[in-house]
Parts: sequence; structure tokens; C-alpha cells
Amino acid sequence: MEINATTRVKVAKKKPTGTTKKSTANGTKKTSKGIATKQSVAPKLIPNQLASEEQRNALKSSSKEEQLNLVMGLMKQSMGEEPFLAQHAVPHKKSTAQSRGTAAADLAEAVRTLGSKTVLKEFGVLGDIEKVVLPAGGLGQLFGATGGMKRISSASSLASFGATSSVHSGGSSTLKTSAAVDKLKTASATAREGVLLVIRALCENIGRPHVDAFVTPFLAPVIEEAGSSVGSVREAAEDTAKAMITMAHPLAVPTLICPVIFAALQSPEWRVKHCALQRLTQMASLPQYKLQVCRMLPKIIPVVSSEVFDTKPQVAKAAGECLLATCKTNQNPDVAPAIPAVVKSIIKPSETTKAIDELMATTFVSAVDASTLSILCPVLSRGLKEKLAIHKRACSIVIENMSRLVDSPQAVAPFGPLLVPELKKVSENVQFEEIRDAALAALKTLTKALGHASVEAAYASMMAEETARVEEEERRIAEERAEELKREEEIKKKEEEERKQWKEAMEAQRLLDKLALEEEEQKKAEEKKQRELSSQSVKSKTGKCKGCGLKKCRKECLFRS
Repeated sequence: MEINATTRVKVAKKKPTGTTKKSTANGTKKTSKGIATKQSVAPKLIPNQLASEEQRNALKSSSKEEQLNLVMGLMKQSMGEEPFLAQHAVPHKKSTAQSRGTAAADLAEAVRTLGSKTVLKEFGVLGDIEKVVLPAGGLGQLFGATGGMKRISSASSLASFGATSSVHSGGSSTLKTSAAVDKLKTASATAREGVLLVIRALCENIGRPHVDAFVTPFLAPVIEEAGSSVGSVREAAEDTAKAMITMAHPLAVPTLICPVIFAALQSPEWRVKHCALQRLTQMASLPQYKLQVCRMLPKIIPVVSSEVFDTKPQVAKAAGECLLATCKTNQNPDVAPAIPAVVKSIIKPSETTKAIDELMATTFVSAVDASTLSILCPVLSRGLKEKLAIHKRACSIVIENMSRLVDSPQAVAPFGPLLVPELKKVSENVQFEEIRDAALAALKTLTKALGHASVEAAYASMMAEETARVEEEERRIAEERAEELKREEEIKKKEEEERKQWKEAMEAQRLLDKLALEEEEQKKAEEKKQRELSSQSVKSKTGKCKGCGLKKCRKECLFRS
């Protein structure tokens, strides 16, 4: 082939793949499949009216009424209600996200200057926040039909709300999605975004210990807003939840934050689940929360493990990252090298044998507490159910070594029903004597760790506990069914009463229509009679004779009577 200046070469263009990412104007990255993920950090909220020390001193020296007017004006501006000044000829300016953020930062500075109790409680700012972010039924209406917040709304103390609180623990349980919750909120999306900016400004610009007791109880509605149908509200909710977790007190983790996150994971909205998992991962990565998260591992791992198989890939990925981050808060140095393999086996059950091999290579020296057991026991229980007998032997050896260092019977008691029945099956059913002996030795060591004298006593105790648990569950289900039947009966009675009232109203309307028809027929009959009489008369309506046209007929008139 001869190549010269006129030679043309065709270059094949590469087709774009389905996972190309495009940057959007608001700092998110959007794939070609239409899934947006937030990548940037939210800008800091900067005040304007109260930015300098002179302005704050002027506010402090002003009267109570002026302070109240300023605070209420800033609250309205942050909610998108810009004050309209009729005396000025300037056109009314529309509220923007930047102006709302600036007003929220000014409000935070007012809280810092005048005091959190004065601004949030006496001036009624908490009441305004509550009216905007909470639905009509209160906290119990959040996170879908499962009613997760109903169980903890009374436990999460909202005493800081004072007289402005209207949180109820009851309400209807027929909600399905966050869109249904949005319908119960009378405030606009702009107002909800502004209130979220106010909460975020309080967390970032003031923080603990001044406002955490007032702001932390709003974590549930803030996470719920992450599933809103408005994009700006979702982003504001994510940024606000992140600021709240960073600001919260460590003692709020087991009492308020974790119960709210567990309830959020029951929501049917996948964005709410994703936000809750990200906040749990954030807590695990912050040093001030690591000890509290470690103590909560026996409750965290079962809840998060159920989310790794979610149908939404974003939720499944976030659950895997959350599981790894929370497990790494464990304080046992012996188990730390095997944690990635154990977490991977929870996410992908086919990797169970590799995790067991990692645990076989672990030498247990430190004391084994409840958090360590919560990480290892699910994998060991699954390994005892493997088909190959060698894997059952490995699990038995690991259980025996681990049980020797259990610090207290209370730590291993929740995991006894998970391991003892499987070890008993292996010790009785496997054909190889060496493996049966290993399972029996592990069973005896575990029984001793549980505080029982023999295997039979431990098995009987666990069966009794399991029977009691099943009875309790059956009783709970029966109570729920009774409540549901009672509710259905009330609805049925209400429908019957409405149907009866409707029938009475229809019967009354039918009688009224019948009377109106009879009156109309009677009126028509009278008009017909009048027409007949007027046609028979020789006089017209004016009283004149139809023949001669005179009121008094002439002698020659034919109609003269």
C-alpha cells in the first residue's frame, strides 16, 4: 500500500459504556443510567447580618421585642418567606438557596449571642421547626407502614421541646412511602429545605454542648427527608444528618441515634435506607463514637446484615461498607486481621470457607466479649451447616478456642441458641469420630462458658428460652391481630354508620324531590285551569270586551249580557 499526503485513515470510535459519569451543577455525579450520587462537600453557611462583633453586640443591647422581631424575620427568610416592604419601589426578590443558607447562619449567630434557651424555646423557633419537618401524626408516622418510630417515639425524650411539642406516638399505620409522608406535611419544599439549613447551621456553627439536646431529637425527620421527591430537600437532608451525627453526644448513640437508624432501615424508600447506612458508617469512622458503636455491635450486625441482600444496589453496597466499618470498631486485636474476610463472607455466603480458614489461623489471646462474638458467631454457625465435614471440624476448633476466653456468660448467652443446636447435630450425626470428638469438645467448652454444668442442662435451658421466646412472639402476634381486628371492626362500624346516614339522606332527598314534583304538577294544573277559564270568558285581561273593545258593551254588541 502506498502512503502519501492524500491517504486517509479511518479510526474506529469507542462506544460509551453504560457506567459513564457526568458532573452536574450541584456537585453530584450522575451516571448514564440516571442514578445521582453526591460527591462534593457542602459549603459552609456564612452569616451576613450578624457577621461582625459590632452587629452581635447591637443585637444583645436591643430590646426584647426587637430581638424577637429579628429572630422571627430570620426564621421566615430561612424558610423562603422574604419580607415584602411596600414602602420601597424595588421589586420583590425571590428566595434562593444561598439567601436561605445565609439567613440560617444569621439565626445560628443569634442563638450564640442571645442563648439557645432564649431563642429556641422562648422565641418559639423549635415550634416552627417541628411544624415544618414533622408530619401531621408526629414521629410515629415516619419510615413507612412498619411503624418503627412508633415503638421508640416515646423512648426518645423530647422534653427539650417544652410546651411547643406536639409529638404523638400513635397514628395511622397505612403509609407506604416517603411520598405519602410528604402529603401529611403542610409546609412547602422550600420551607422544609430552609428548616434543614437552620438545623445544619445550629450543628456546624454552634455545636455541642449548647444545642445538641435541642437538635438531636430531630434526627428521625431529617433522615426521612432524604427520601423526599425534591432534589434540593434530599441534599439538604443528607448534609444536615451528617452535621448532626458529627455534633451529637456519644451517649446519644445507644439511646437515640441507633434506634432511629434501625427504624429508618425499615422504610420502603431506598434513599432513606442509604442515608441511614451512611450515617452509621460515619459514626463508626469518628473516634468519639467507636467505643459506643463497638458495644452496639450485637444489635447492629443482624440489622445491617439483612440489608446486604437488598434489591437496590446502592443500599446493598452501602450496607457492605457499613458492616465493614462497624466491625472494625471491635477492640479485640486477635480478630482484627480476619474481619475483612468475615465481612466478605456475610456479604457473599460462598466465601464462608475462606473466612473459616482465616479464623483457623487466628490465635486467641485476648478476652472475647459480646461484640467479638457478634462478628464471629454468624459465620461459625453457617460453617457448621457446610456439607464438607472438614469445615465443620474447623468451626468446632475455632468455637472451642474462642469459648475458653469468653469474659462472662452474659456475653455469650445471646449466641448460645445459634451454636449449641448445630454443634449437637455435628456431634451426633457426622460419621467421622475425630470430627464428632472436636464438636463434642467445643460443645462442652461452650456449655461451660454459658455457665451450665452439662450439655443436657444447657440444651434444656436453651430450649426453654426458645420456647418462651416463641410463646412471647405468638402472644405479640396475637395482640397485633386483636388490635387489627378491633381496628377493622371500628372501621366497619364507621362505614355502616356512614352508609346509614347516606341512606337516610338519600331517602330525605327522594321525599323532597317527590314534594317538589307534586308542587310543580299542582302549579301546572292551576295554570291550565286559568287558561281554560280565560279562553271561555269574553273579557280580556284588561276587562274590555273582545267584541266591541269597551268595558261596557253597546246595545248592538253580540256579547252584551
